[in-house]
Amino acid sequence: MDLLPDPKLEMSSVVANCAMNRERTLTGSNGYGRELGIDLLAELRGRAAGSTGPVRWLDLCCGSGRALTEAAERLHTLGPADRIEIVGVDLVDHFAPTPHPAVQLITASVTTWTPPAGHRYDVITCVHGLHYVGDKLAVLSRVPSWLTADGIFAANLDTASIRRANGNAIGRQLTAALRNTGFSYDTRNRRITYHRGSSQPVNLPFTYLGSNDTAGPNYTGQPAVNSHYTPTGPSLTR
Repeated sequence: MDLLPDPKLEMSSVVANCAMNRERTLTGSNGYGRELGIDLLAELRGRAAGSTGPVRWLDLCCGSGRALTEAAERLHTLGPADRIEIVGVDLVDHFAPTPHPAVQLITASVTTWTPPAGHRYDVITCVHGLHYVGDKLAVLSRVPSWLTADGIFAANLDTASIRRANGNAIGRQLTAALRNTGFSYDTRNRRITYHRGSSQPVNLPFTYLGSNDTAGPNYTGQPAVNSHYTPTGPSLTR
């Protein structure tokens, strides 16, 4: 099969026109809480109550940013919004109009974007966004170094979309490598989490080869992207 490098993949209609998160809300049947299993309002509110500095939430593949503005508005009524900074990053700038002043929306690829120097985040999320990313493992490897010492990362991840050069899923060897580097993976709900920040990016033993945007629907029923790697660890090359 012909594998696409990330710059070409990001021009694909499967990626650029993805509507997965365009109108996703913070709560409800299709909300962030249900998809990630986290009450984000309670998480941010609790951190703000126990902190003297700003509390930062970073949302990767944020879509329109509607959920971020909703969170800022609801936190404002509870008091601590002036100490909460919310950043959303998405490849396509189809953002909702007039975001809340506490919300910054950035148009960029999550495979190349990096936070400003010195910025770390208390909460980092990615709701169904990794399905459309090429080098998924590069994103995962960098996220721990963006977290505060007690920060939390949560995302949806379909490990069946991470494959070898021959198209076979890496499977249990992948989940073992993720767990060995500090990630937790919920196989049933297809959620990946990481608790506590790292001073350096995590080293995942895989070399990225490119991606396939013709893989078809994944478990969500939407067309998604398969990412292909060569395992480089001695126990992973079989």
